[in-house]
Amino acid sequence: MTTHALIEEIAFRLFDEQGFDNTTVEQIADAAGIARRTLFRYYPSKNDIPWGQFDESLRLLAQHLREMPADVSTAVAVQESVKAFNHVDPAAVEQHRRRMRLLMNTPALQAHATLRHGARRAVIASYVAERHGMSPDDLHPRTIGRVALALTLSAYEQWLEDEQTSLPSLLDETFAALHHHLDDQRAVTPERRAVGKGQ
Repeated sequence: MTTHALIEEIAFRLFDEQGFDNTTVEQIADAAGIARRTLFRYYPSKNDIPWGQFDESLRLLAQHLREMPADVSTAVAVQESVKAFNHVDPAAVEQHRRRMRLLMNTPALQAHATLRHGARRAVIASYVAERHGMSPDDLHPRTIGRVALALTLSAYEQWLEDEQTSLPSLLDETFAALHHHLDDQRAVTPERRAVGKGQ
């Protein structure tokens, strides 16, 4: 039976053996015993395969953010939701390392990664905007979306370099920077800037 997991398993084996650039959609489909058009029902392109079921994960990220209690700070809500988004079952850690190494170190995937990262930033920015009565295009939500992504990627870089580290712990450590940013935002409000100018 063809599944997303089966296609990914076969594709990653071919990527390991031949390299991502040298592996074709036809080879993946043949190895999976399916037609090329059938493979495209699961993944729109070869570049989408390493991302797995990313769109479903984004939906769950948005849901997790929406379900955060109102009395939880924005920084904590984003941090905990990002950690949930990046949760990896212990049995799947090695496969996830393979996936992230491919995504972060393959030049041919970088343009596609820009689109995926943009979608992730947009989910966070939309949540922050809704919570604070802003537009997702306003500076504050947009900044938090970008900062959250940068912190996540930084944690992943460290995690891939040192296999003894814990990804959740690294995310907690890097997200301390987001708490600092939001604390600074509260400390320097427009009203306080105006007071400062009048002194």
